Amino acid sequence: MARALARIDLAAVERNCARLVSELRDGAELCAVVKADGYGHGADSCVSAALAGGATRLAVATGAEAAQIGRRFPQIPLLTMGALAADDLEDALAAGSEVAVWHEDFRRLLSTRGRAQGRPVRVHVKYDSGMGRLGNRDPAAVLALARACAADPELDLAGVWTHFATADELDSSFFGEQLDRFTAVADALRAEFPGITVHAANSAAVFRDPRAHFDMARCGVAVYGLDPFQGDPAECGLTPAMSLRSYVADVKRFSAGDSAGYGQTWRAPSDTCVGVLPLGYGDGVRRALSNNADVLVRGRRRPLVGTVSMDNITIDLGPDTDVEPGDEAVLIGSQGEESILTEEMARRIGSINYEVTCGISVRVPREAV
Repeated sequence: MARALARIDLAAVERNCARLVSELRDGAELCAVVKADGYGHGADSCVSAALAGGATRLAVATGAEAAQIGRRFPQIPLLTMGALAADDLEDALAAGSEVAVWHEDFRRLLSTRGRAQGRPVRVHVKYDSGMGRLGNRDPAAVLALARACAADPELDLAGVWTHFATADELDSSFFGEQLDRFTAVADALRAEFPGITVHAANSAAVFRDPRAHFDMARCGVAVYGLDPFQGDPAECGLTPAMSLRSYVADVKRFSAGDSAGYGQTWRAPSDTCVGVLPLGYGDGVRRALSNNADVLVRGRRRPLVGTVSMDNITIDLGPDTDVEPGDEAVLIGSQGEESILTEEMARRIGSINYEVTCGISVRVPREAV
């Protein structure tokens, strides 16, 4: 048995992309966001599955990610969305990536780099319509920057974009405010530059409002079968791609009052058996799950008891258990008729599903199936 294993269902990734494509309106393209190693799923293998499912573009956050993906898939349009320092920029441009721009100083630097490399840099002007992170907040400045990019022979004005702050909050009216602001800017730029690619929608916005689809949707979590609304992915027609598995390394008999783990945070209320699993927060099983999670063994939920250690967790098997060392244990995924969703684990620690998958550490092998 593997000490810890993240199994990635590539057929699920392909189906999820096909589902997203079916949701898009008026010919909008699907851009699969594969940053952070495909949200912890393994970018290289997931890209191939996403393309098979209908994605036609890719997006990453850093120059190093652009270099990785650009080398493997040079024929697919690639956008690097994040802020780029000098070395990051060189990596992104060497990979043939399109890049984001939102102020004049960076535009001039890109122009210089375009001249040096002998081909124009394709740029996407970012409008901060309310996210409050990267991008220019002034619509007039966004229009002026786009015009400057279009007039520069060392640059190609490829797109204009924004990002939603509350698309996943269905009771928030701010999503509509952002959409209206961006639509006004996008319409003005489309009138001047008809071939520009307009994009705004993340996974949540794709399902929430077709008006946000524009020419392209940048989807991350939904590609991997994670629910953008933090509920049940099945409600959006999505299939989780990742499962996290380990095995029962030992079964120990506990008398009432015996404790498990650091700090004695759990004591057996009565005689029982405890299973020891050889993974912990060093693998991404968050310490906040101490006494606060279930694990599937032999098709039944078993409560995680005691403090999560770096390399081990313990589960209560009950006094008359049939569990034996070597039995498979599932922390995320299905076994028999039972399932534990990533969204459940996220709720237990007060987080979101993609922080859970991104947090599965590099010492956990990914097995693409």
